[in-house]
Amino acid sequence: MKTKTLKKNKVNVVTLGCSKNIVDSEVLMGQLKANKFDVEHESTSDDASIVIINTCGFIDNAKQESIDTILRYSEAKTAGLVDKVFVTGCLSERYRPDLEKEIPNIDGYFGTRELPRLLKTLKADYKHELVGERLLTTPHHYSYFKISEGCDRPCSFCAIPLMRGNHISKSIEDLVKEAKHLAKNGTKELMLIAQDLTYYGLDIYKKRNLSELLKHLSDVEGIEWIRLHYAFPAGFPMDVLDVMNERKNICKYLDMPLQHITDKMLASMKRGTTKQKTIDLVNEIRAKVPGIAIRTTLIAGYPGETKKDHEEMLEWIEQSRFERLGIFGYSHEENTSAYLLKDNVSAKVKQARTEAVMALQQGISLDLNQKKIGKTYRVLFDKKEGDYFIGRTEFDSPEVDNEVLVKAEDHFVRVGDFANVKITSAEDYDLFGEVVQ
Repeated sequence: MKTKTLKKNKVNVVTLGCSKNIVDSEVLMGQLKANKFDVEHESTSDDASIVIINTCGFIDNAKQESIDTILRYSEAKTAGLVDKVFVTGCLSERYRPDLEKEIPNIDGYFGTRELPRLLKTLKADYKHELVGERLLTTPHHYSYFKISEGCDRPCSFCAIPLMRGNHISKSIEDLVKEAKHLAKNGTKELMLIAQDLTYYGLDIYKKRNLSELLKHLSDVEGIEWIRLHYAFPAGFPMDVLDVMNERKNICKYLDMPLQHITDKMLASMKRGTTKQKTIDLVNEIRAKVPGIAIRTTLIAGYPGETKKDHEEMLEWIEQSRFERLGIFGYSHEENTSAYLLKDNVSAKVKQARTEAVMALQQGISLDLNQKKIGKTYRVLFDKKEGDYFIGRTEFDSPEVDNEVLVKAEDHFVRVGDFANVKITSAEDYDLFGEVVQ
């Protein structure tokens, strides 16, 4: 029995997973709004008649969260708390037959490239003139900016090509149009995302064309920071670094998942590189762009990873001293080439190795942060929480990197604005400072 009145034509979009899913939800919401739907993102009012769940299917924990969310709204539908529930995104793309069998009272399952079909099911038109327009779920001063879809890389552990398909670049013209629209509505920072930024342009321009795209985006009035996420190391286009040096609004920041360092692991992961090539690439990037912050992501407990492999990884992290670093425990994914290998590192060992890496990185981060005391940085402020205004330097991305905290009782800044901040103290992952002129 219904316990509250549901608003007909009101849609609640629930997003799980990565920043690429966030962009997909924002595009969906923009289309729904243009079709006169009342749309909200992760509404807490629970008065929407329609719920659309944008799922993640990347690794075990993400898949379980998506399944739990589908079940929760399936039960809400059975109880009459919502009228219709639709599921889209990566989990739906990858496991649609299983989901339809196990959770049959969902009104429709849709894949990652089926937005027009989802809209048609809702009796909405796909409006081509809205390409590049979206309803932001982030604060308006920054936006995730997807430059391509899919991936052609053969990484053994990764199921993304199964869910997102082959690589398809968006044109420079469409991306510039989108950037101008975002800037007009207050966006100051673009965070470029893709399954692999460095592959950009190979399909439509027949060459790696990220550097050319960056030049055009850098020229968009109002865009003050451009940040690069998810660059593949093998075949990295070094001309991107030249543009980073030339253009002040391209952050000296590079997110480049390296995954591992031993030759044995890199070969089995099909990463197309070696330990020495990886070390040489990191050194060359740092030499070409002094002061750059490199974020990387690693995997612990890949099949066949020995204690020696793990120790070699720790030694390399200690030597490399990455400015930002994260690590995942390996997830054994069906239909990937690594699935043919025996998942022979126990969950306990994966967890222990993950913790060892992060304990090492915590000390590195603290040491690097301590060296920033007394220096002044340009900071973009994202929010106010409790007694502090909280922002980031050009070396930090939202949600995953360091934050700069300024006491609200001592200094006033507007959220979404830049200010110069002198660092007065530092912790492992936080900097504290005061606003200076």
